[in-house]
Amino acid sequence: MANVLIGCEYSGTVRDAFRSWGHNALSVDLLPSETEGNHIEGDILDVIKTEKWDLLIAFPPCTHLAVSGARWFPEKRADGRQQAALQFVRDLMSAPIPRIAIENPISIISSQIRKPDQIIQPWQYGHGETKSTCLWLQNLPVLTPTEIVAGREQRIWKLGPSPTRAMERSRTYQGIADAMAKQWGQVLCGTGSGEYQPELF
Repeated sequence: MANVLIGCEYSGTVRDAFRSWGHNALSVDLLPSETEGNHIEGDILDVIKTEKWDLLIAFPPCTHLAVSGARWFPEKRADGRQQAALQFVRDLMSAPIPRIAIENPISIISSQIRKPDQIIQPWQYGHGETKSTCLWLQNLPVLTPTEIVAGREQRIWKLGPSPTRAMERSRTYQGIADAMAKQWGQVLCGTGSGEYQPELF
């Protein structure tokens, strides 16, 4: 059993996927968890210091980073919001944890910090939708697609304005969460490779 820290997750999707495989998984977010489970409402950077973690998977807010909002970048650079968001990503990447995965959509992390190790799509994991999702990995293999399905619907991109739109857009697909838990869980248990492998898809 490994200690797995899931940062910036309010849904509990990835946390519960790891717990279903027997790991001690904890989610942390500024928001309360949507579901019952092992969750701390607070700052992930504080929680990192509280215990020895084997794996960190973090979903830093993309509001000031995603290229889909590029028209607001000048304003966000001028008032410091974008620099603060990038520093938060750097702090997560440099956490004293042996294995780290950072998830974000197509964003300026690629140009300002480094390019992602992998870009995945929901349709590779059983969901007939498109949503380019970047993964920055440290001592973890790239994810292998588990169920390639038909359908290339941009459901998330087409969501209309609402108070919960940002939350819905940030929610992890169950198929991707399951792949993380199974494949990276095998690495934590010593039954899978922790070496970086070239992207095949």
